[in-house]
Amino acid sequence: MKVCLFGGTFDPPHNGHLAIARQCRQELNLERIYFIPAFLAPHKTNLKIADVRHRLAMLNLAVQNESGFEILKFELERQGISYSIDTILAVKREFQLGKKDLYFLIGADSFTEFNTWREPERILDECRVIVAGRPGFSIDRVPQAYRQKVMVLSNPLMTVSSTDIRQRIQKHLSVDELIPEPVLDYIRKNKLYQN
Repeated sequence: MKVCLFGGTFDPPHNGHLAIARQCRQELNLERIYFIPAFLAPHKTNLKIADVRHRLAMLNLAVQNESGFEILKFELERQGISYSIDTILAVKREFQLGKKDLYFLIGADSFTEFNTWREPERILDECRVIVAGRPGFSIDRVPQAYRQKVMVLSNPLMTVSSTDIRQRIQKHLSVDELIPEPVLDYIRKNKLYQN
């Protein structure tokens, strides 16, 4: 079984997340993409993020009609700060996966900070890291020792980001084309991201 882990705060999940996951699944011929919402991301501890129950509900709505997409609640159940290496090891144990069958998808924006992550070398040793391009982020700045051990996804570069979506909602600007309709309905119903 070849699977890929796709972690993040998903605050909110958007069409860019889904497009990258679809591209990854197709390009690598994967059986499953596991979305792993973070309880608290180490690089976002100073940011105000939506409550876990809202982020999980939105993610469920975003992936409900996507074949091969599932949500793993490892980090939500563990609580505290979510370190990728802990999740990777837990998934390998749970599903009895070897390195060749476990992929880990991150954006180029995150990969530019990869040296600040907990045990980056071990992450590269335990799974196959896939980097999705993001506009404005070049992985050329990442040390060669890391770059040569990852695969770069040939995904279309999308400018959509969760930060931009939250800001647009606060300013009462349209986000209709940026997030799945059920997620947008949930945001409106629960009055998320409004001042």
